[in-house]
This record gives sequence, structure tokens and C-alpha cells, in this order.
Amino acid sequence: MSPDRAARHQEGARRLSPTRLLVVDPLLEDPKTRIVVCCGSGGVGKTTTAAALGLRAAERGRKVVVLTIDPARRLAQSMGIDSLDNTPRRVKGVDDAAGGELHAMMLDMKRTFDEIVEAHADPERAAAILGNPFYQSLSAGFAGTQEYMAMEKLGQLRARDEWDLIVVDTPPSRSALDFLDAPKRLGSFLDGKLIRVLLAPAKVGGRAGMKFLNVGMSMMTGVLGKVLGGQFLKDVQTFVAAMDSMFGGFRTRADATYKLLQAPGTAFLVVAAPERDALREAAYFVERLAAEDMPLAGLVLNRVHGSGADGLSAERALAAAENLEDPRIVDQDGGKAGVRNSPDTYGSSDSPDLGSAPGRDPDTSHEAPEAPDTPERSVDQLTAGLLRLHADRMHLLAREQRTRDRFTARHPEVAVTEVAALPGDVHDLAGLREIGVRLATDRPELPETEA
Repeated sequence: MSPDRAARHQEGARRLSPTRLLVVDPLLEDPKTRIVVCCGSGGVGKTTTAAALGLRAAERGRKVVVLTIDPARRLAQSMGIDSLDNTPRRVKGVDDAAGGELHAMMLDMKRTFDEIVEAHADPERAAAILGNPFYQSLSAGFAGTQEYMAMEKLGQLRARDEWDLIVVDTPPSRSALDFLDAPKRLGSFLDGKLIRVLLAPAKVGGRAGMKFLNVGMSMMTGVLGKVLGGQFLKDVQTFVAAMDSMFGGFRTRADATYKLLQAPGTAFLVVAAPERDALREAAYFVERLAAEDMPLAGLVLNRVHGSGADGLSAERALAAAENLEDPRIVDQDGGKAGVRNSPDTYGSSDSPDLGSAPGRDPDTSHEAPEAPDTPERSVDQLTAGLLRLHADRMHLLAREQRTRDRFTARHPEVAVTEVAALPGDVHDLAGLREIGVRLATDRPELPETEA
């Protein structure tokens, strides 16, 4: 590391002190890092962060695939691909001087489920399952299916061993914890008591099975038939019978992928914005990862605001704006609480008797004199407006710092990197590359914080 780079790195560490500093590049460049999972609440920039990490790793020599589960398709647009689907596609325009490659794909939940059926059932049974109405509903929208299929696809990509780094953009959901809960939830459903009960008639077989169903479970199926509808119940029973041999495989693969997430070579990055709700969700996720013994690399604090003029406090900026807007007030830190233009008080300082001043018209003595409309006055008004905008920015920075500090006080063990906000949206590789640069912790434009 060059002396200048080392100095900037130390400056970055000082700004985040006493928080541990997350250094992203060594994580991406380490050949032992095989999976990076970006997780967090919705709307905090997980997709952009995942794409930027993938691009940065590829341009450092890694062969990378980015798996996104983002229905907005922003990733395809930013990578210059017309559309993403369930097949990894190579991204053009990546600097491959170091020998790396970047591929991207978007999870097709139903297609992934279909692939599982086709891979683990004979053609006749697969056709029966794929055409079953209950299966079609389950594969398209059952709670937790998207998260489960994301894990299935991750397991498939890792098994192929075609890429040396997989970056996962976790599904958008109401709670980030759904990503960890859903695979177990779907596996429990497929292994649950209801499924075993519905499967029992098929296991008995033929008329005996129907007799068993009609006699032994007439009460239960009668209730289910009324609630769900007779045809729906029949579809479920047909689906369960066809899927019987596959149920154990779902649980086995879910367990294997879960262990893969806990294994060395996997790194979780929790992505958050410097906002109360986002960091509260991040704290929950950090605690859950620790409880599940999953490797947390750190927190990416996204869209952090800064200012090159943070030496001017909000209070001083507002006071200066007040002085410019009211020509009767001298340039005092106290703003309107400062000293008036006249050295004479003419009585009480709270209610000056302006009418007793020589040359005053008693009828207009209590009206504020209007400032002449001059170029200098227009400049003053513009300057005052800019000062108020600066004060708003300083208040925003202070609020973000307090929010960040509450998180780090609660979780001092979590390494943090701050990503300065871009002036606009990311829509191409250049924007992703800039985000990747800002993920580096030695950037001098990150806002200063007090230790």
C-alpha cells in the first residue's frame, strides 16, 4: 500500500472510530471467498450494492455471477443487458485485463421450481406435477417459495463450480429475516402433518385408499372440502401423491444450502441506509446471523450524505441567514437575539420606543423599514437561502450520525463501511463502478464524525 493510500486509509479509520472498519477489497480478492450474500430491508440499495461488488470483483480477476431477485430489473439495465432470466449471461464492457468475468442472472421462481421437478422425477410424473393446478399456484406464489428457490438456485450455482464467486442479492420482503426463515418454512410445509395425512390415501392405494379416506378421515376432509372446495382438495391430493418421492429432497437440499451459508467461504454483508427503520432491521439481522452461526463480514451503510463545508455549523449558518434577511441586525452569532443597529435603547430593550427617535413619523414608527431592492440585496437573499440549505444539510448529517452511532453502540463488533450518496440514480456500468469505488473505505469524501 502506497504512503498516500495508507494515510487515506488511516483517515477513514479515524472518521469511523471507534467503529471497526470494513475493508471490502481484500474480501472480494480473497480466493477463499466463494459466496457473498447482500441482505437487509427493502429500498436500501441491496441490488446496486450486489452489482457493484460483482463488477469490482470481476475487474480484480474473479469469475463472478450475480444472482438477483429484484423484480424492478434495474440490474439488467445498469449492466447493459436487455433482460435477465434464469440463465447466467455474461456482461459486456467489463475490464477483463486481470482475467475476470462478470455474469448476471435474475431468479425465475417458477422456472427454478420446474427445473427441480424435471430433475428429480421421471417424465410422466413430472408432466403430471407441472400440469397440476395446486402446483402451479404453489410454484408461483406460496409464501416463502421465492426465498426457498433463491436458496435452490444458489445451491445449483455452487454445485456447478463454474464461478469462483457468487454474489447474491436477497429477495425484497417485508422483513429481511424471511430470507433465513422461508426455506425451513417451505420444507416444514412439505414435510408437515397435513401433507402426510393427504398422502395417506395414495400410500394405501386404489379402492382401499379411497375407503380409508372416506371412512377414516371423512370428518377432516369434509371440513377441508367446505373450506377449500372439493376440486381444490382433489388437486392437492393429486399433487401430494405425485410429489411423494420428492419431499425428502426438498428438506435435504434446504439443509445442505443452509450449511453452505454457514461454511467458511461465505460472507454476509448487511446493507442499510442511515435511517432509523433500516438500521433497526439491520440490527435484527445481525443478531439473527449471530444466533445461526452465519459469517457476517460487516455493514454497508449506503447513501451517506456529506459536506465539504461541515466546519460551518447549522446554528451559525441560520444566524448568518437571519442577519442577511433582516438589515436591522448586525452580524452576530445570536441572530435576531443580537444587538440592534442603534447604540441607543430608547427605553426598554424588549420594546424599543422608536417613536421618540428624532425625525420619525409617529404613525409609522413601529413598522419595519423596507430594504431597497438592490443587486446587493438580491445577493444577500440568495446567500441566505444557500445558508439555510446548508443548515438543513448539517441537520441531516447530524441525524444520520446519531442513527449510525446508536447502531454501532449496540453492535461494536460489526465492521462498517460508509458509501457516500451519488447525486443521481445508477443506470450503467460507470455508475456501478463508482459505487464500487465508494465502497472502498479509504475515500476522503466520507463525512467526518467525532470519536
